[in-house]
Amino acid sequence: MKNLEVKAKCISLELTIQNLVKLGAKHEKKMYQIDTYFNVPEGRLKLREEGLDFASLIYYHRCDTAESRYSDYHICQIHDLDSFKLILSNALGKKIIVEKTRDLWWFGNTRVHLDHVSGLGDFIELETVLRNQTKTSAWLEHNHVKDTLKIVEETLVPVSYSDLLV
Repeated sequence: MKNLEVKAKCISLELTIQNLVKLGAKHEKKMYQIDTYFNVPEGRLKLREEGLDFASLIYYHRCDTAESRYSDYHICQIHDLDSFKLILSNALGKKIIVEKTRDLWWFGNTRVHLDHVSGLGDFIELETVLRNQTKTSAWLEHNHVKDTLKIVEETLVPVSYSDLLV
């Protein structure tokens, strides 16, 4: 799977939500997520817990640049969370745990995350999923959302939340 993504500090949550409504984006849900990152030689590997009964293992690889960039990722649902977390912790070692609340919005093929990350503050993350469209149309949609939400260069964040907390 492949995303076109960008992350930025959120200067005004209220203004961002107003702009999402103007854009015609649809609010899907609010979530509490715990991401446990593990030590890996390349890319990032995290175990994401959402509530008591849902967890997924996510591996992704992307360049650490501030501008919009591609991210390759793989996701696998986990059914025996406690055993799985213990095995990964013993085999790879935990790097860091990131806790956040996330508001998920959709516009076309673009997921808009409004994240409040414990210890870091508020962020906007855009992930335009590349499926059933050309790279050109994905870039057009991505940039349209980015422009409408007034995401500017000074606010861009080049790295993962895990890197900001280490």
